[in-house]
Amino acid sequence: MKNALFVLLAAAAASAADLKPLLAQPDQVVLENDFAQAGAINKEQWGPRQGTQWVIEDGVLRGKPSTPEYQAKKKDHFGYEPRVSCPVTPAQFIAKFSVRFTGGSETAVVPFIEFGHHVCRIRLTKDGAEVLADHESVKVAASQELKFEPGKWYHALAEMKGEEFVIQFADGPTLYAKHACFAKPTPSGGSGLGIAGPKGGTAELDDVTLWSIKADEQPGWTAKREALPKFEPVEVGKKSAKAKGK
Repeated sequence: MKNALFVLLAAAAASAADLKPLLAQPDQVVLENDFAQAGAINKEQWGPRQGTQWVIEDGVLRGKPSTPEYQAKKKDHFGYEPRVSCPVTPAQFIAKFSVRFTGGSETAVVPFIEFGHHVCRIRLTKDGAEVLADHESVKVAASQELKFEPGKWYHALAEMKGEEFVIQFADGPTLYAKHACFAKPTPSGGSGLGIAGPKGGTAELDDVTLWSIKADEQPGWTAKREALPKFEPVEVGKKSAKAKGK
């Protein structure tokens, strides 16, 4: 049994390591964290949102909802779901990471992975996933293969360059999207790789590496892009006045 488990773990690690950039060329490593050292988080690197509780333990960055006391004081943004972002993420980037969601329940919003607050968000559901852009007003990609499976580790490599975004999942789909908002500067305090777990559940991050990128794209990117699934963007909501800057 132990040998079988070792083989499964080794296969998963190899699959994650096999992910290579398709779109962008890496420049400098901005952040590399395997969360091997237990303790409090570095809040210059990781920003808990909505009062949720995050700590490094068992070799991962683990988050849970805010306390009942915190929730009782709030009129909104209660922190029912663990949320965190990484503000040191470059606006244009390559990001490799592993994420897992356990417990709690799926809602119309969570769980999700995002890049730039409300810029590019991947919402996971039991029926599939959708990539939402520009304050979740436009669906720019979707997959019925990529589903929310509690307790499953998702190993991913994401890239954003100009108006283009691509994310690969180990042993899963590759999603491509294009939107003008991807190329816009992200507002201060809202940038970075971010996740939100299930309502009342936990979220975990591991093996995070972030790179800045070079000006040139990967050789052969145009041909690789043509081979990826196509999706016609669909308007799914309207931005609020606040999101529009009014």
